[in-house]
Amino acid sequence: MNISKIAGKNNKHKVFLYALSTCVWCKLTKQYLNENNIEYEYVDVDLAEEEEKQKIRETIQSKGGMLSYPTTIVDDKVVITGFRKDKLKEALEI
Repeated sequence: MNISKIAGKNNKHKVFLYALSTCVWCKLTKQYLNENNIEYEYVDVDLAEEEEKQKIRETIQSKGGMLSYPTTIVDDKVVITGFRKDKLKEALEI
């Protein structure tokens, strides 16, 4: 799986983003994280191999998420589906 890591000064939370390379909402989520200097990792699910996509779906669902993108997981606990500035702000304490 091709996981990209984005460095940021705000690294008090573990942030992982499941995105699609062509998704506007996913791009907005990345932009929001970058603007707030959040360190995060992400994978563009649509560019993953088929068996990796299955593992990703299982991971998201095991955390109570829906199969919708972007899906942001904060500290392996908080699952945020869609581009939700309010929820990101609250979970990341920004």
